[in-house]
Amino acid sequence: MPVPKISVLIPTYRYAGYLKETLDSVLSQESADFEVIVSDDCSGDGTAELIAGYAARDPRVRAHVHLQNIGMVQNWNWCLRESRGEYIKYVFGDDMLAEPRALAKMSAMLDANPRAVLAACARNVIDEHSRVTEVWSHLGTPGVQHGGNTVWRCLSGDINIVGEPTAVMFRRSAGIRGFSERYDQLVDLEMWCHLLCGGALVYSDEPLCCFRCHALQRTEFNRARGIHSAEMLQLTHEYYSHPALRGQGAGAVLFERIYRTRKSARHDPAAAEQRALLMSVLGRPSYCTRWLWRKITNPFASLARSIAKRRVRSGKNRPPHSPAPSPF
Repeated sequence: MPVPKISVLIPTYRYAGYLKETLDSVLSQESADFEVIVSDDCSGDGTAELIAGYAARDPRVRAHVHLQNIGMVQNWNWCLRESRGEYIKYVFGDDMLAEPRALAKMSAMLDANPRAVLAACARNVIDEHSRVTEVWSHLGTPGVQHGGNTVWRCLSGDINIVGEPTAVMFRRSAGIRGFSERYDQLVDLEMWCHLLCGGALVYSDEPLCCFRCHALQRTEFNRARGIHSAEMLQLTHEYYSHPALRGQGAGAVLFERIYRTRKSARHDPAAAEQRALLMSVLGRPSYCTRWLWRKITNPFASLARSIAKRRVRSGKNRPPHSPAPSPF
């Protein structure tokens, strides 16, 4: 069989109610050369029969049902190992593509920017009934963005500004390592850090995909367990010394991670262990110096933010996007 340009990977688990929308949004794509790999992680909810029907009708679809549940990350990686395309596009079983040329547009972004290892886009946030509730677009200006800068923006801001796997397309050659099984919630963000330490990102502020928010998501389960804080500390410890991130203000990022989680996750043993590792790297004297500087400057920073908000309300100005530089 000829090798496709794009491998669309759909790992799914108990999303039979959403999966038809997902598959229809992919198979209706125009001007794109792609294969579709659907991997059901032993759902037992009718998914197996649904994807078998699609595979029988459309030769682009390869359907697989695991006889035993292998787990979320393992299912993602199984799909990746089975892929043949130059570019990888995940579309989860509860998400979908937003328009018929989404694949063509994202692959064109990578074609036009050889130094970019991944393309990302804004996304429509949809509810259980597929109604758009808002648009997420955190990366700012469209175009090519420095990989290391993007990683530090994620780590220092405590947010995955790149987006979920459904919002990303990446080069298979760059991501062949697969997703790390050492993470439970920040699996995708760790992968983006891994990729962006080796290349740039190209971004479109056009919402080309739909990310569904609902109560059955793994993210909602993990949030209730308080996993995020400990894993963000772990991620910071893993990447702060990467050669691609030198000169990006590692000390400031380490301080912010420790400072924030001392309040937000003070009773989490896993977070406490990761904080101790970061503190051993930053050093207590450096932490104390930065803590003192924060306490001295915080009232002035709060005043500046308050003034900026009043100007926005009066229509005079927009709020600044970055805090004043620190002498540290």
